[in-house]
Amino acid sequence: MLPAPTPRLRFREMTEADLPDIATLELGGARGPEGWVEWNRRNYAEHGFGLWVVETLAGEFVGDCGLTMQEVEGEWLVEAGWHVRSSLRRQGYAAEAAGAVREAARDMGVEHLIAIIRPDNVASQGVAAKIGLVLEREVVKHGGPALVFGADLRSSHR
Repeated sequence: MLPAPTPRLRFREMTEADLPDIATLELGGARGPEGWVEWNRRNYAEHGFGLWVVETLAGEFVGDCGLTMQEVEGEWLVEAGWHVRSSLRRQGYAAEAAGAVREAARDMGVEHLIAIIRPDNVASQGVAAKIGLVLEREVVKHGGPALVFGADLRSSHR
């Protein structure tokens, strides 16, 4: 289930044709752009969600944003994640996309939504706050410290 379009953005599933654009994102991790697309395609099939390509309504590639399953201290949780190409940052796109993804998660019946963010990623911490996620705990993830922001979606209305 794709998130609803926002006033400036629309969502679609990622495909192999998106590799050149995905390669422009700062993804972190060891997957690389090809692995990133494969992982998301697998997530769509297994979970009905993944990170979706985010475009302007005119079709310009902005980044990706969506939902993935993430293990945190032995528990599998639904995470909202986002990446915006560096040339388009600080324009509110991440918060706009993440807000739509949060609503989609609620509509899908996700009870608790998290975002795992590195302590030095202040911009993403701001996005998490803008969509109503609050700092819940600090964990070690992928060999380093990570902050887990979260919100109960069962009773929230945004």
